[in-house]
Amino acid sequence: MPSGECMSTERTLGGIGGTPIFRREALRLGLFGAAGLVLAGSPVLRALAAAPPAKARAEAKAKAVIQIWLWGGASHLDTFDPKPDAGNDYCGPLNKPIPTNVGGITIGELLPELAKLADKYSIIRSMTHGVTAHETAAYTVQTGRPAGGRDVYPSVGAVVSLFKGYGAGYTGLIPPYIVLTELQGRFSEAGFLGSRYKPFATGGDPAQTRFAVEGVVAQGISDQRQKDRRELLHKLNTLEHAMKDDPQLVAADECEKQAYDLILGDAGKVFDLSQEKDDLRERYGRNTFGQSCLAARRLIERGVPYITINYKGWDTHKQHFQAMRRRLPELDKGLATLLQDLSDRRLLDSTIIWCCGEFGRTPKVQWEPPWNGGRGHYGKVFSAVVAGGGFKGGRVVGASDAKGEEVKERPVYPCDLIASLYELLGIDPDGNLPHPLGLEARVAPSAKDGVTMGGRLKEIM
Repeated sequence: MPSGECMSTERTLGGIGGTPIFRREALRLGLFGAAGLVLAGSPVLRALAAAPPAKARAEAKAKAVIQIWLWGGASHLDTFDPKPDAGNDYCGPLNKPIPTNVGGITIGELLPELAKLADKYSIIRSMTHGVTAHETAAYTVQTGRPAGGRDVYPSVGAVVSLFKGYGAGYTGLIPPYIVLTELQGRFSEAGFLGSRYKPFATGGDPAQTRFAVEGVVAQGISDQRQKDRRELLHKLNTLEHAMKDDPQLVAADECEKQAYDLILGDAGKVFDLSQEKDDLRERYGRNTFGQSCLAARRLIERGVPYITINYKGWDTHKQHFQAMRRRLPELDKGLATLLQDLSDRRLLDSTIIWCCGEFGRTPKVQWEPPWNGGRGHYGKVFSAVVAGGGFKGGRVVGASDAKGEEVKERPVYPCDLIASLYELLGIDPDGNLPHPLGLEARVAPSAKDGVTMGGRLKEIM
């Protein structure tokens, strides 16, 4: 591989006309088709600026994070903080919580597989921020900061991509921040870190026979056809033959080789779930969420440091309980199998699982029309689940009141959870982020930033 030409410690895909091409931008802009390399000199790519390399602290219990994002907000009463004595107006038909394998901990009746594994995760029952709008709540939960400040801060995934990815000499062909399967579109995940730290959304559906990952796997096009196209392209490329020693064309050729290695080589095979045994795929669940969990485990095995599973369908303003009878069994199978599978492969100790949405749902059911048994947005109190990577299992942090309407004890704010994640990853929460204007910007907010805090989760770390 030519030194300084196509691959560097910052993982550029070389450059054309002096413009560096970063792998994530190449994927997003379709540069992994050989003909797409002509886009490399575009103003879009010229405008991309990489932040200076950052360093994580040496001590780290966790190497990676799988974030299960319950897009729309899941009800804490129906999942991990049941209140059977609150009555029908709060519980509805889901009024029979079940015991777990940890004495004294009960969870929702539609989560029997997770009930068997409560020793592997901890439940935070006192998450709070008070925000009830999707966009601002999502920003707060994924950055730890209130919306509306001077800067748009990066999400946890972007920060991890900086400290555990590009800034730490990440060498994988696959980008270090992956979203399965589509972006939530609620805020800019990269914030002021810039486009290089945006997640790569796979697109496609891992539950389909062929997981059509954007820029890597094309639906209806076999590997052999991809190879044939490449050969035909080279036969037709007379400019390449005539100027084979030109440095820019050499760099472009090296980039193309790496692109095809991701498409046709071992790197791209991480998305080929047909390599897994059928019985394991059944255990995960033959649905988009279940197979996304399986894909996430495979990405962890390849060293990808941050994966988000964007699991939609939790914004249940109407007919909430009908939706829960579909969603909760999927969540139960997928998450439980992921926990057990990671544990069996000795990966759970180094992989954090973080599961929650941007807020909860109203504890009191809205029976009246037009909601007909729905739950609204609720940011006063909600639940989160954490496991692995240094988090202890079989614990409950905090509590809500008898009807799940207020935090009763030990409030946990998003900044508390996020700072705890960073600490376990070996990222100094009090360290600095590279700001494009050279301004002071800390990895995690502190009390001096005017952010309400309850303290890091030392009781489960």
